[in-house]
Amino acid sequence: MGPTDTPQESSVDDTARPARPVPKWRSWLYVALSGVLGVVMGGVTFLVGGVAKLSGNVKHEEVGDLGARPTKIGKALNILIVGSDQRRGANAKYGRTPGERTDTILLAHIPARRDGLLLISFPRDSLVRLPACRATKNFPGQPAHVGMINESFNNGGITCTWRTIESLTGIHIDHFVKVDFTGFKSMVDALGGVEVCLPTPINDPKAMLRLPAGKQVLNGEQALGYVRARYTLGDGSDIGRIQRQQMFLASVAKKALSGDMLTDPATLYRFLDAVTKSVTTDPGLDLNVMKDLALSLKDITADRIRFVTTPWRYSLTNPGRVEWVQPQANRLFRMVAEDRVTGPIKGGEQRIPKSQIHIVVQNGTGRSGLATAVAAQLEQRGYHILKVGNAAAPYQKTVIKYSPNGATRAPRLYRELQQTTTRLVRGARTRALVLVIGADWQGLRPTRAVTDVEGFTATHDTCTATAT
Repeated sequence: MGPTDTPQESSVDDTARPARPVPKWRSWLYVALSGVLGVVMGGVTFLVGGVAKLSGNVKHEEVGDLGARPTKIGKALNILIVGSDQRRGANAKYGRTPGERTDTILLAHIPARRDGLLLISFPRDSLVRLPACRATKNFPGQPAHVGMINESFNNGGITCTWRTIESLTGIHIDHFVKVDFTGFKSMVDALGGVEVCLPTPINDPKAMLRLPAGKQVLNGEQALGYVRARYTLGDGSDIGRIQRQQMFLASVAKKALSGDMLTDPATLYRFLDAVTKSVTTDPGLDLNVMKDLALSLKDITADRIRFVTTPWRYSLTNPGRVEWVQPQANRLFRMVAEDRVTGPIKGGEQRIPKSQIHIVVQNGTGRSGLATAVAAQLEQRGYHILKVGNAAAPYQKTVIKYSPNGATRAPRLYRELQQTTTRLVRGARTRALVLVIGADWQGLRPTRAVTDVEGFTATHDTCTATAT
């Protein structure tokens, strides 16, 4: 990928992706899981000894009437993780929007065997059937209707969000965890920062973030801006941001579970103190319950922490929204509800998940909007789109350009396409692929039925998908 082929120099004239509403501040929510990981899995011996000192930090919130609920099967635990964007107190610097919202929702599944952790992300733009929720003194309530998944928190708080996820998935939820802006930053700072790799520089005034390209350690304030940023990174989509957040969280998990962290009492205490001060839970999830869960998970390793996004596609009838793909989504939910999720991802091609295969899509046909449409289809299949643009000249044949560093990624994309050729660009160093759509374009191959959860584990290095 020579001077005209690198992702950094790709044109962006191929128009934007489908219109989406301006996002709210919510992406930092992913670090809520780092709090769960830290409390539940980090430093069991130290945690047991410090329960009395830390227990006073955790705030609790009662959960109201959840109505008819899914049956609980076995001893697996499912924890709903949400984030609060309330702007009071220390959060006022991020704006003075009244009220409190959550726009990112996760479900953590801990199997009965206590031998792993699966995190399911629900895209904020998901258009779903929302259940009725009663009005309370703090919330107006919610009639049953089709709407965006994040409406439930605005209409009925954590109770309505809990009820919504249970009604959509059939998964029995046992507890919830909520975190705010300040909590996110405190946890990252208590870890001593988190390492990320940036394929291009970032200059995002809205996110108050300016960073050079390359490998670096982000402090809490920088991390908050990084996971919030949307339009200045990648293809500007919410899905692209979810992928980036999952990679960030994988780095958090690895550091929280590292030997250095677990053997340094002062660092470990600062982290646990930051976590417990930052979370609000249901009364049933107190620090004693967390301690017992920690004891049962003391041997968990990073390859047992898995990330997956609910199968989705862009809506054809509601631009800017996504719809869940069936039967794949329901198959995933049923596996979780019945505690039948398989073990860690193993071997071969699956060791480089689609979310770590970065692609620049270029239109070489002159057909307006084709690169945008193809990028959306690849994104729906889990690939990470770096940029969408026009090729420098017309192409008769579709081609995948790759460097020696991207040679292990190219075959997977090749097998997705009906017709293409490949071209090795020996002088390039990037791991990203460039897909140039030619006049012979015939589309993507049909997908096969999914029988297992495809995702990635916390062992993956965020730097493996970016240029060296």
